[in-house]
Amino acid sequence: MSEISIYDRPMCCSTGVCGPSVDPVLPRFAGDLQWLQDQGHHVNRFNLSHTPAAFAANDVVTQLIEKEGTEVLPIVMIDGNIVSKADYPSRDELVKLIDAVAPASGGDQPATRPALPVSGGGCCGGQSGCC
Repeated sequence: MSEISIYDRPMCCSTGVCGPSVDPVLPRFAGDLQWLQDQGHHVNRFNLSHTPAAFAANDVVTQLIEKEGTEVLPIVMIDGNIVSKADYPSRDELVKLIDAVAPASGGDQPATRPALPVSGGGCCGGQSGCC
């Protein structure tokens, strides 16, 4: 499964659903992240106000903020790849982004089926009278 990391803009709490005016996107996004966790994905969410060390520990995130400012937040990364910035993707968009990144990052690949020998004469070789 994928590892999804969200680097949020500064907020008063981890979900942003506090204070006098709540952005309706934030509770939806929190629910979408919970749904992804329920599907088996590993989700990390970092808030610039509460976990600045997580931002500093990620060179890609640090460089992007230095270049574009905090307006680039939120940054969404899947398996170490930036897939979204300055916006909270919808659940459908997150699923598409995960699907797009998984093959490129060597994520879970479908199991291959072993090849089975096939008789040249049909299902029972044509000799038994069953066919």
